[in-house]
Amino acid sequence: MDKDDLISIGTLAQRTGIAVSAIRFYEDKGLIFSERTSGNQRRFRRSDIRRLSFILIAQRLGLGLDEIEQTMDRLPRGRTPSVADWRRISQSMRDEIDGKIALLTRTRSRLDECIGCGCMSFERCQRTNRHDRAAVAGPGPRFVLQD
Repeated sequence: MDKDDLISIGTLAQRTGIAVSAIRFYEDKGLIFSERTSGNQRRFRRSDIRRLSFILIAQRLGLGLDEIEQTMDRLPRGRTPSVADWRRISQSMRDEIDGKIALLTRTRSRLDECIGCGCMSFERCQRTNRHDRAAVAGPGPRFVLQD
C-alpha cells in the first residue's frame, strides 16, 4: 500500500466532520479498519473518507447501525472499493430510499389535512374520513402509512 494513501485519524476526522471518538467507535464495530505505524498510531485509508461519509448519509436516511453494518459488509476489505462496489451498494438501497421518499411525500401532502387516524377533530376529516372509514384498514395514520 502506498503510504500517501494513509491518513491519520485527525485528518480523517477533519475531512469527514466526525469526532475522533466516533471514528474509533466505527472502527470497533468493524465498519472501517486502521493500520498501525511503528509508533502504534492509527492510519486509515484515504478511501475511508467515503466509507464514513456513506455512514453519515445512511444515518440521516434513518438507517440503523445494524442495517449500515450489513450494507458495509458487502464492501471489500483490504482494498479501496471500486465504482462497481459502490454501485452495487447503491442499487441495494434504492428500494428503501424510494420508500422513504414516498412516505415523506405522502406526509407532506397529508399532514395538514386528514391523515386517517380517526381523531375526527378537524372539520375536514368529516369530508375525507367520514364515519372513520379509515378504521377498517387498521390503527394509526392509515392515509399516510398505507403503501
